[in-house]
Amino acid sequence: MSKLHIKKGDIVYVNAGDDKKKTGRVLSVLVKEQRAIVEGINMVSKSTKPNAKNPQGGIIKKEAPIHISNLNPLDPKDGTPTRVGRRKNEDGKLVRFAKGAKKSKEEIK
Repeated sequence: MSKLHIKKGDIVYVNAGDDKKKTGRVLSVLVKEQRAIVEGINMVSKSTKPNAKNPQGGIIKKEAPIHISNLNPLDPKDGTPTRVGRRKNEDGKLVRFAKGAKKSKEEIK
């Protein structure tokens, strides 16, 4: 399986879907399904029975996974959506960087 272009903690831009043009932080990445859960994006309503955590029960809003092809990380320099490239740094470690002709080519942390 190939490496994914986003990681937990990245701030991403949504390309497609109901939340198009919104940004959010990646809470978790589901590698096998190639999906990610993004804070405040793709909110769904779930009905819950009363339990110890929620004694009243009712409807809860929570984030649903979104496919990673609909997400682009933001360029660390100017905050625009960018594609991701990989290159080796001085230590010989593989790092992600902002790709593109007009982009900063800065390393994505």
